[in-house]
Amino acid sequence: MSVPAEPESPPDHRDLGNSLDLFHFQDDAPGMVFWHPRGLTLYSVLRDAARRRCRSEGYSEVMTPQVLREPIWQRSGHWAHYQQDMFSFDDGKEPVALKPVSCPGHLEIVKRRSLSYRDLPVRIAEFGLVHRREPSGALHGLFRLRQFTQDDGHIFCLPEQLDGEVQRFASGLRDFYHAFGFDVIDVKLSTRPVDRAGDDALWTRAESLLGNAATLAGLAWSEQPGGGAFYGPKLEFNLLDGWGRLWQCGTIQLDLVLPSRFGVHYASNVGDREVPMMLHRALFGSLERFMGVLLEHSRGKLAAWLAPEQVRVLPVSEQHVPYAQMLISDLRAGEVRAFLDTSSDSLGLRIFRAHSDGVPFSLIAGQREVESGSATIRARDGRNQTLQRGEAVELLRQQCAPLE
Repeated sequence: MSVPAEPESPPDHRDLGNSLDLFHFQDDAPGMVFWHPRGLTLYSVLRDAARRRCRSEGYSEVMTPQVLREPIWQRSGHWAHYQQDMFSFDDGKEPVALKPVSCPGHLEIVKRRSLSYRDLPVRIAEFGLVHRREPSGALHGLFRLRQFTQDDGHIFCLPEQLDGEVQRFASGLRDFYHAFGFDVIDVKLSTRPVDRAGDDALWTRAESLLGNAATLAGLAWSEQPGGGAFYGPKLEFNLLDGWGRLWQCGTIQLDLVLPSRFGVHYASNVGDREVPMMLHRALFGSLERFMGVLLEHSRGKLAAWLAPEQVRVLPVSEQHVPYAQMLISDLRAGEVRAFLDTSSDSLGLRIFRAHSDGVPFSLIAGQREVESGSATIRARDGRNQTLQRGEAVELLRQQCAPLE
């Protein structure tokens, strides 16, 4: 009688980070990441994908300070509603805090513009390094950090533009996640928490506006009572991974509180000073957390456009190294992340090692390839294809190109 196989367990992204030489953690910096070259490459690929999405949707990128004094946090409400989760200290003059979010800095930038209704919507974004004082027992690899990158974006718009902005965001988000291999998205409308800014009338209006906008955007959402931010309700986009788990990543939040607190106004079509609506939005939420989800979802076998090392060039013997170096130069000129393995191990072992390292393609250069001016591409699934040198390089360039 055969024994049923035990169900496969999801890989741990921390183990993958170690085996793929991406990052590590140590007690000297709890909740913070030591990025290795390959890991920082993957980090950059994720960030650049979000940047392309931002540019295509009309965002301008900004950068704001890491440390801000207490008055700005008082104005934003974080000192009253979020202080226990912030790293605060004294700068010799008054209390300051490392930013847990980029919102106050963005409000300060926008309020310095003399906005007209014709200028709206205004969209700005930042890949902001943020710090949150998470309890040590809650830290969990890339999933729960004290220092991480938030792809923070904000939209300032007219009331009549709200529905269109939510629809635009939701539509773009589906395509964005599909490129990473996520096709099932569960949407929640998170409503007023117990600890919140603003009165019940404001919250009722905000929840109604955001819920209606979500419905008009074609989203099938369910309510998540009490899960909103202290300044407004939010739509949370939860991704279903290959192991049947849901992960909250993207979010868009309606804020009817902070713009007036920071004195952000625009001139209406009759010359009145009006307060715009504000949407907080993120694609990844936390770039690091998304990377952890992606690594476990893909079992470390990332798509070619994502892989830190896309092609490993393998000369069969030492005499083929010069030709392999030419292939490396051709690939890098085509912006392919290619590396050379000239170790004395057997070709079979080096192919196996490339596979174990998550490299999508090996490019083999032996005597036959040197004499014919060709190269043999071995894909991660074991298929081989021999092409002329230029054709092989062009095919790999196309296979590894970043998604637009």
